[in-house]
Amino acid sequence: MNMQIIGKTYKGLEDILAKEIQDLGGKNIEIGRRAISFEGNKTLLYKANLCCRTATRFLMPIASFSAKNADELYEQTKKIDWTQYMNVKTTFLIDSTVYSESFTHSQFVSYRVKDAIADFFMDKEEKRPSVNLSNPDIIINIHISDTTCTISLDSSGESLHKRGYRKDQTEAPISEVLAAGMLLMAGWDGQSDFIDPMCGSGTILIEAALIALNIPPGIFRKEFAFERWNDFDKDLFDEIYNDDSYERDFEYKIYGSDLSKIAIKIAEENIKNAGLNKYICLQQKNIAELELEKNHRYLMVTNPPYGERIKPTQIHELYRTIGSMLKHQMTGNDAWIISSEEDLLSQIGMKPSIKKELINGALNCLFCKYEIFSGSRKDHIIAKIKRGEYKKEPKINRDRSKDYQPLNKTRAEKQKDRRRFFLGKNGNPGGKSSHGNKRFYSNKPTDKNYGGKQ
Repeated sequence: MNMQIIGKTYKGLEDILAKEIQDLGGKNIEIGRRAISFEGNKTLLYKANLCCRTATRFLMPIASFSAKNADELYEQTKKIDWTQYMNVKTTFLIDSTVYSESFTHSQFVSYRVKDAIADFFMDKEEKRPSVNLSNPDIIINIHISDTTCTISLDSSGESLHKRGYRKDQTEAPISEVLAAGMLLMAGWDGQSDFIDPMCGSGTILIEAALIALNIPPGIFRKEFAFERWNDFDKDLFDEIYNDDSYERDFEYKIYGSDLSKIAIKIAEENIKNAGLNKYICLQQKNIAELELEKNHRYLMVTNPPYGERIKPTQIHELYRTIGSMLKHQMTGNDAWIISSEEDLLSQIGMKPSIKKELINGALNCLFCKYEIFSGSRKDHIIAKIKRGEYKKEPKINRDRSKDYQPLNKTRAEKQKDRRRFFLGKNGNPGGKSSHGNKRFYSNKPTDKNYGGKQ
């Protein structure tokens, strides 16, 4: 029997996730903001959690209704037959995502939903289930947009970006979901050698190997939330989990390097924990010292420092070095680089052929493609047109108020810009009505359309 499923992701990866779901057999796919919705059966729900690289979680809606106030929310929630999903011994957690003028406090929404579930069982069995904040048997998501309320079961549990292979990490590591999304966006399919010359803890390298070998990213996880559901089909999930028929051979190599000896040591441990030593070669080396084989196919995807912990003179020199390396070592190949600073990207000295807007943690970023070629850019484009490969990308007009400010601004100028951003045009925080995303007793900002907790 088919059901509606909602998959959540990061901004900019919605189309990538939709393609993943389509390949798994999802139907009636609709793309929203940091989320997609689709239809599928229990098999697809299990496969999506195990196999999707760009999802952070999957929700299964169980009820949708209109409520204008907390009392209506309580009454409608209490009408649900909760015995289908839990019993008095089941511990639970409420995860609220609210974007509404009628409901201004997500924590209060969580309280009312919790009270409705507890009172449902009190009326029926004179006992109530308990809330567990750290390791609940079931996670219940309440999403409110204006007066439309949707209650869902969280089938994933811990965010799917937590694959399970990472033993340690460097400062500010890139999310596994973002790394995988960048690789798929770059067209990585394992049909060439791959290089990340600033690999940090090795996340991009590991995700590249998993894609090349077509190994499901969820294979390392200890459990998914749906394994605690009343209707969990263990035989079906075991069959899906143990099916390795889709895995493929990888005949090339993945190369990673970093200036930091500590980073390389951490990357080695993570790669070993993922069982991918055979496919990934590491070395401690400055990007300026890299020497790549001439007339050889490579794809490069990397996440260089953005300048938060490096002096301006050093970070500008680093990006100029990246540009020099590309021009002298990567001729005939493509390189994709993500950064929050357009000023730094300009130091590379080449015009990107594609710019994609992504978010890395709290930073608005550009993910840029650089085509490295000999001769003039005009001749290169003409050649691509003749081969039918040229596609002009739409221009991105970025909202500069949301960017981290250029490194050469004074401290006073940065503080002024921050005040303008946080207070908005009318002097109100954010310039909009309050909204939030809260697990039970938590307080985090969110967006509309299932764009809350990742």
